[in-house]
Amino acid sequence: MHLRAATWTDADAVETDLAVLPVGSTEQHGPHAPLGTDVLTAEAVADAGVERYDGEVVVAPAVPVGIAEEHRHFTGTLWVGEDTFRDYVRETVASLAHHGWDRVVVVNGHGGNVAALREVCARITRHDDAYAVPFTWFDAADAPDMGHGGPVETSLLQCVYPDFVREDRLDEAAAGGADGWGEWVSGVNLAYDSAEFSENGTVGDPRQGGAERGEQLLDDASEALSALLARVADRDLNDRD
Repeated sequence: MHLRAATWTDADAVETDLAVLPVGSTEQHGPHAPLGTDVLTAEAVADAGVERYDGEVVVAPAVPVGIAEEHRHFTGTLWVGEDTFRDYVRETVASLAHHGWDRVVVVNGHGGNVAALREVCARITRHDDAYAVPFTWFDAADAPDMGHGGPVETSLLQCVYPDFVREDRLDEAAAGGADGWGEWVSGVNLAYDSAEFSENGTVGDPRQGGAERGEQLLDDASEALSALLARVADRDLNDRD
């Protein structure tokens, strides 16, 4: 059940303690992919995983702005600080738990959110009346060529939102993009912002994918999310203290 489409009476009738909270970012993804890529993909995986899961799950509205200051040089990118992001996620989970949906899987679509989500989900579980775990879809889908606006994200978009991909700009994206994330010396990334190493914000060649690969990525990620939901639903939470 999607909260944004339900009435309060619909929500009140739901018999589950399980919820998913999609989180993403509004940030540049090269000249070919939309600023909302990370939100769109997180929502798509969340929906597919919930549909695959054998049970009822509450789907919260997505958190659309995340930790993305590294893309600040590209117009349209929005970001908040780590503390603001963690507080927003924590208080949203607390709201879900207030209504009895106190087992929450946070479905993430943005790499910049990963560390903060791991920290805040641990804090929620240790100190609040809820249990939360982060799930980053491209890690679960085993996508070593993830990049940024590269073949992985572009492929998933081509599968679920093909009209949002500017196919006529794929060559431009590849030509002005970077092969890898950052400027590495002695195991240290000297670059903090994507504009330091990518002319147009792209990392990886978005032409090396397609809708067929996107379908496989969605299948893999949704299967992993469904399995996680089942485990979270059955987990004994009595020993958290």
